[in-house]
Amino acid sequence: MNNPTTTATTTKRTKSVLPHQTPRLRDQYILGKKLGQGQFGTTYLCTHKINNNIYACKSIPKRKLICREDYDDVWREIQIMHHLSGHQNVVQIEGTYEDSVFVHLVMELCAGGELFDRIVAKGHYSEREAAKLIKTIVGVVEACHSLGVIHRDLKPENFLFDSPGDDAKLKATDFGLSVFYKPGQAFCDVVGSPYYVAPEVLLKHYGPEVDVWSAGVILYILLSGVPPFWAETEPGIFREILHGKLDFKSEPWPSISDSAKELIYKMLERDPRKRISAHEVLCHPWIVDDKVAPDKPLDSAVLSRLKQFSAMNKLKKMALRVIAERMSEEEIGGLKELFKMIDTDNSGTITFEELKDGLFKVGSELMESEIKSLMDAADIDNSGTIDYGEFLAATMHMNKMEREENLSAAFAFFDRDGSGYITNDELQQACREFGLGDVHLDDMIKDIDQDNDGRIDYGEFSAMMRKVDGGVGRSRTMMSNFNFNLADAFGVRDLTDTH
Repeated sequence: MNNPTTTATTTKRTKSVLPHQTPRLRDQYILGKKLGQGQFGTTYLCTHKINNNIYACKSIPKRKLICREDYDDVWREIQIMHHLSGHQNVVQIEGTYEDSVFVHLVMELCAGGELFDRIVAKGHYSEREAAKLIKTIVGVVEACHSLGVIHRDLKPENFLFDSPGDDAKLKATDFGLSVFYKPGQAFCDVVGSPYYVAPEVLLKHYGPEVDVWSAGVILYILLSGVPPFWAETEPGIFREILHGKLDFKSEPWPSISDSAKELIYKMLERDPRKRISAHEVLCHPWIVDDKVAPDKPLDSAVLSRLKQFSAMNKLKKMALRVIAERMSEEEIGGLKELFKMIDTDNSGTITFEELKDGLFKVGSELMESEIKSLMDAADIDNSGTIDYGEFLAATMHMNKMEREENLSAAFAFFDRDGSGYITNDELQQACREFGLGDVHLDDMIKDIDQDNDGRIDYGEFSAMMRKVDGGVGRSRTMMSNFNFNLADAFGVRDLTDTH
């Protein structure tokens, strides 16, 4: 496994975004009508040639990528989309393709159009409808922040409905301006869209709080149909953002609840240090359904994942390590960034002290002995530290693990003689390779071996891998819908995913 301190962008092939060659897009998909046009790319309808599934394909002409930074930006967008995959309100990425002329991102198709178009059609939303939408939008913001990502371009055009109906699900798209960040890191490049940009962006010193400001602007527009800071020219808009007063006197504001206005005030607080956080927005009385408070934030991401990982048997831990080794650069790029955040001395391994510091930053009240036992659970080879491969195994999103091709590859790793069964001897051999020494496996095999023939077939192996392991402590965070949120361990609040 490569040390994470070497990034994929060190592959300085000047004319290439991806660090590996891909099949040709047109060998696998038929491109259809144009769906939309962005600053860099054009989005088309596309159909898979074999299964006829329909997707959206964003095609970016490489002639528009002027310098190396432009190539790196597209690569980062791909990594961030993989990093957020599994969240129910983020457009899922299906695959990436590159040729000499284009980079293509094949994504889930959202056929219900932009939130922007629905606002225009409706004029403005009722408070109940607006609360539901903003809860989704801020839920995505919290997911981004908890995974160490700032979106930086939240606006109604970047949220799509998955179907035309009134019950359609809203999904975030376009992570082209998104970046990975560390707590305390300040950015200075002015990016975003005029009406939605936060004042500190214009002052060229900002962090993740900018996303909450942009969501506050969206909420103001949802309720009134107009932006809070408006002028005829771009410099005029920016002057209003920096110094203008919020208008709560014009129609329809007199008939809108004080609770909604209070929330907007808190989201559009000009001082980012005083601005409400994404999680605090989700706990605000105006957002909370039927006066039921949302669950408190989950454990820090690393903690939640380590708890779940520690409950797994040794075979499952080893299998996850095998699967982690198979992950492509774009799929694990986000986890690589997070590993580097905890590995503060850049040694390529996480020590007990580094893990303890990461958990301390989120206010974890675990005793040292508890942190030590979680550390031991992730430290598969008993080296005393968590190396990069172990970290990936313990923090990988479960939707990656459950893919059939990953499960069959992991099974084949253990089934050395290709008999279709994993035997006690084959398991012992794998344990030795993983540095586990002599392990008594009889009880573990009995646990997995449903037909009691003393060995593990693929069906039994697959059932074990998909089984929800204990240790997370709340049913809604279990494997099927678990959004583990790692950056919380570096001082960022965690995602509360209430689906």
